[in-house]
Amino acid sequence: MNNEIVTAFSDAVLSVMPMLGIPEVKFLSGKSYEKQLDSSGVIGIIGIIGELTGNVYFSMEESCAKKIASYMMGGMEVEEFDSIAQSAISELSNMLAANASILLSEKGKSIDISTPTLMSGDFTLSFSFSNVMCLEMLVEDMPFHVYLSIKE
Repeated sequence: MNNEIVTAFSDAVLSVMPMLGIPEVKFLSGKSYEKQLDSSGVIGIIGIIGELTGNVYFSMEESCAKKIASYMMGGMEVEEFDSIAQSAISELSNMLAANASILLSEKGKSIDISTPTLMSGDFTLSFSFSNVMCLEMLVEDMPFHVYLSIKE
């Protein structure tokens, strides 16, 4: 996958999270991933259209989602992954994808993003394309993955 795409999405996470008050965000690695993901957690999904097509998936454990939602709500403790916390994570997915789309437009790639879809629980997710890139990151020492299933 094009390095500009990978960089745009990793930079989006690394710049947006601190704006929300999250002090510890780290990029660990980028690696190719299989066409299917078995998940037990939370995934925000954003569709990509334009010069690039596909989907981006922001994946985390429920505990990470609750911690991020807490930061987004000014430090209010989030004990349940309820509709308010779900809305916060949907908005986070939107913010991250929008920021990446701005970074890509600065590199000459014009894309539009869809409204977010949120999934939680135990499920198997099949990606749109076989050349998926997984960006492994840590948010407050909790796993946060960005899966890029994008066709150039």
